[in-house]
Amino acid sequence: MNWWLELPLAEVPGLSLARVSPGVDPALLARIEDAGLNASAPPQQRWLDGWLLRFSPGKAKRARCVNAVASGRRPLQWKLARCAELFDAAGLPLIVRITPFTLPGELDLQLATHNLRRFDDTRVMVLTALDSLEEPKVEAQPEVREIAAEPFAQRVGAMRGSSLAERQAHAQRLANAPVPFTAFELHDNGEVLACGQFALEGDLVGLYDIFTAPHARGRGLARRLCQHLLVTARRRGASIAYLQVDSGNVVARSVYSRMGFTDGYSYHYRAHDPSAA
Repeated sequence: MNWWLELPLAEVPGLSLARVSPGVDPALLARIEDAGLNASAPPQQRWLDGWLLRFSPGKAKRARCVNAVASGRRPLQWKLARCAELFDAAGLPLIVRITPFTLPGELDLQLATHNLRRFDDTRVMVLTALDSLEEPKVEAQPEVREIAAEPFAQRVGAMRGSSLAERQAHAQRLANAPVPFTAFELHDNGEVLACGQFALEGDLVGLYDIFTAPHARGRGLARRLCQHLLVTARRRGASIAYLQVDSGNVVARSVYSRMGFTDGYSYHYRAHDPSAA
């Protein structure tokens, strides 16, 4: 069971409406949040009075939303109106991402009063003992192969059913990422069964785009692939791992929990019409 600790601002400097898991250093979680923002940075982004606006036309919402990094000076009503204009010009719905680090701390409640509805509760899970992870067993099949960013974006996008525009946006984001990504696939007689990648920033490694083909699920492939990704990152200097997973994805969360990941913090989104997001 995951127990969330509601901590007052005075007890967790820099956190607003902090929803963190006891036993995890809030300073580490702040570093992980920064790393996640760096890993998902698209070339289409700008600042607006303390808000980081991202306009990637890809599938990942974290690359096409507002992150309220600072409180700013302009009234909320003005900022929402301006953001609505900018996102509309980009052909995207206005989405705001809310984390324990969102400023001001009351923004989540303020957005609710402006009829922005909450959706997509997400957990950021953390593995602080990466050195204890076992080396994956060497198996002839499925074979693990490294793959470049462009074909990886096309591959995982096709497996997810993403549109061509979404796959191209994903590839563009990876090509312009301020941190390096490394991707792998699991092959069996020429068929791709699973794929995933990691972003490495100093001693932090983030797992991204872990996906197993529907017909190949239940065989432990995701765990094997994640072990390969993490061990590879560990050889390159990583000592702490993180990932982001939908809170309702019980199967994936179970896999990650068995690997030693625990909940670090949660975030969610707000939009006028979540179904259009």
